[in-house]
Amino acid sequence: MANQDHDISVLNGLIATTLDSAAGYAEAAKDADNTRYIQLFRTRAEERSSVASKLQSEVVRLGGQPEDEGTTLASMHRMFTNLRNSIAGGDTAVVDEVERGEDHIKHKFEDALADEDLSTMARNVVEQAFVSVKSGHDQMRDLKHSLHH
Repeated sequence: MANQDHDISVLNGLIATTLDSAAGYAEAAKDADNTRYIQLFRTRAEERSSVASKLQSEVVRLGGQPEDEGTTLASMHRMFTNLRNSIAGGDTAVVDEVERGEDHIKHKFEDALADEDLSTMARNVVEQAFVSVKSGHDQMRDLKHSLHH
């Protein structure tokens, strides 16, 4: 039987990463020039905030204290720094940075799904959230590829 503390820890890690992702999209919306990208990034930011809220609700259900801030991981900090510095590179550079962030969050969710100690209930919540994460990742990957061709 899975340990609730383990579930809470895994979920809180995903919450922090998802909040980072929402912040990254919000930052990208500020840095993008094309209104299509601005709206796309804003929509993804809202979607990631919603995913974080669902994960937070599961932590509360498990009796834990949900994470309510992003991480201070060096890789995410670099992403935001690179994003700010990429303005001179235009929308292609902004999309490249967003796509790097998408790779990061996708891997975090894949690691959680591979965690054999995660309970069935927590795994179900992670799987539902991963649908959004995978969709965002694939959309940004495809957008990046279209801009580089």
